[in-house]
Amino acid sequence: MRPTRRTTLAMLAAGLALPNPARASLDDAFTLAREIEQLHCLLIAVDGRITDARAFRGPDIDTPVNVKSVSKTLLSTLTGAALARGEIPSLDTPVAPYLKRMIPRRADRRVRTITFEHLLAMQSGLTPFAGNTYGGWVSGKHWIFQAFDAPMIADPETTRLYSTANSHILGVALARAAGKSLLDLANERIGAPLDTSFTGWTRDPQGNYLGGNDMRLSPMAMFRFGEAYRTGGTWNGQPIATPDWIARCWEPRTMSDVPGHRYGLSWFLWEIDGIRVNYTRGYGGQMIYVVPERRLTVCITSNAARPATVTGHLKTLHALFSGVILPATRPT
Repeated sequence: MRPTRRTTLAMLAAGLALPNPARASLDDAFTLAREIEQLHCLLIAVDGRITDARAFRGPDIDTPVNVKSVSKTLLSTLTGAALARGEIPSLDTPVAPYLKRMIPRRADRRVRTITFEHLLAMQSGLTPFAGNTYGGWVSGKHWIFQAFDAPMIADPETTRLYSTANSHILGVALARAAGKSLLDLANERIGAPLDTSFTGWTRDPQGNYLGGNDMRLSPMAMFRFGEAYRTGGTWNGQPIATPDWIARCWEPRTMSDVPGHRYGLSWFLWEIDGIRVNYTRGYGGQMIYVVPERRLTVCITSNAARPATVTGHLKTLHALFSGVILPATRPT
């Protein structure tokens, strides 16, 4: 017997796999999504075609919303673009020469060995500023100086310490390498190819756009971004990334905060019954899932004012994806 809606939602909230996955349909996914109070919008595309997209609450699918830390994956894309243009020599290049006086003289000597790759992989070794330490950091007078002035927790490349400070350092270094603002880079190298545009977002006290948070995309633009990555880096013939860059981003480097999931270059990586799932996520439950093997792209937006913890809303979204959406796209 098929479970009732109440039973199914309880299972989703608990992060449990749904029974009879062979009978799951995409209609089931939208029916369940409507009942998840924190979820705003669900968009599912197979083979580049949107099968359905519904905004149950909040803005419509064409209205940009704050995608929170999905911004870190956008920043990763800009890193690949800088590398392709020769603005940075390699991912192994230290970022210190691009930041100069932003680094305190008394900073740990290891600070000057931190590379672009260390920042992307969250392996800088710097004190992390995220979650309950984020607010204090962004209320300071000089975010980059503070990040470098805080004690080093580990040697670079040894430990994953998730931090928006890593992303902000990266964003400022990319802007300085290109001689343009992060807003201009985002519009030229992501916005224009995806037929969307970014408006200004949070800046630090020195006027630098915040790297890794608060960028805005509509669910439709999120879909185009995910599709570009699914198909090798282009949307309608316009490139945002190279196949080589995508492969590097999707190469596992460390474990993530979700048990069994791993982390690449600002992408989360998950394997479900042998199927590789690549996803990006932002605070509150802003998600883009990309599954090339299933020709699948799924975008979700949620209430960005509420958390999506590993044992809460995020677990529910992962259950919706793995227990309903992915089985519904199984080849027949």
